[in-house]
Amino acid sequence: MKFADPKNDLAFKKIFGNSKHKNILISFLNSVLDFKDEKEIVTVELANPYQVPKIPELKETILDIQATNKNGEKFIVEMQRKDLGNFTKRSLYYTSKAYVEQLPKGNDYTSLKKVYFIGIVNFEIFSNKSFISRHLIINKETNNQDLDDFEFTFIELPKFKKELHQLKTVLDKWIYFIKNAQDLTLIPKEYENKEEFLDAFEVAKQTSWDREELKVYEYMALKEFDEINALRTAEAKGFKKGEQRGLEKGIEKGIEKGIEKGIEKGLQKGIEKGAEKEKLEIAKKSIAQGLDNATISMITGLDEGMIERLRE
Repeated sequence: MKFADPKNDLAFKKIFGNSKHKNILISFLNSVLDFKDEKEIVTVELANPYQVPKIPELKETILDIQATNKNGEKFIVEMQRKDLGNFTKRSLYYTSKAYVEQLPKGNDYTSLKKVYFIGIVNFEIFSNKSFISRHLIINKETNNQDLDDFEFTFIELPKFKKELHQLKTVLDKWIYFIKNAQDLTLIPKEYENKEEFLDAFEVAKQTSWDREELKVYEYMALKEFDEINALRTAEAKGFKKGEQRGLEKGIEKGIEKGIEKGIEKGLQKGIEKGAEKEKLEIAKKSIAQGLDNATISMITGLDEGMIERLRE
């Protein structure tokens, strides 16, 4: 049995944006947001349910699933595999857009409902150690959440390290499923007692997919592989270019330093030679004036033996 990779754009939306299996998304949302009792989501309406995209129409966007619960609150769920460096800004953009779009013509702000953003990323973006982090708008002085219409939750898959036997919560099982489903060949016993998990594995089973779905799935996987290779090639080229430039700069700097050192050494030697010559001239003049060797040595710093040789 082969399961699709839920991190693939098509598979992610087919599993979590499936209008026939809304229980999958409901279970996932409740586990991520820790909704229980009166907060628990019991129904969702999908704003953009799953459908097979046409390859020529694919755009460079993050795939998202928008849902609304019975209280009219909005939920945006996004999956991003590659670090494009702008995910947090995109999350702010999508959340504020979903919030503003609720506003009717009469500008009745009381009708605006809370928007929850859930971002699942296959890379690390924050310094927290936990794989899940919640971000709220907090009053700095009181620590109260006075502005509570926006809530952001981020799931960083690389930080999730649990193995099958360590899965305790529904959330653990959903994150493990998203991260590892493509490596499984059977439905693990840890998932057998929950209908939504069995449904998720059933939807992810590629043998039940039609030809068009498999074609788009493979296209997206290859496209991402090509992009990763292109990035690696660019990095390698950049490294090689940087290395060459560094070498050139190093040689250039080395030559400059060598010249500088040579000049400095030559200058020093010249000064020393000039000083020595001047001492000898003074010594000769002193001899002519009839001064003794000891006096001349004291004046010039020359050795008395050298002064004696100058007399010859």
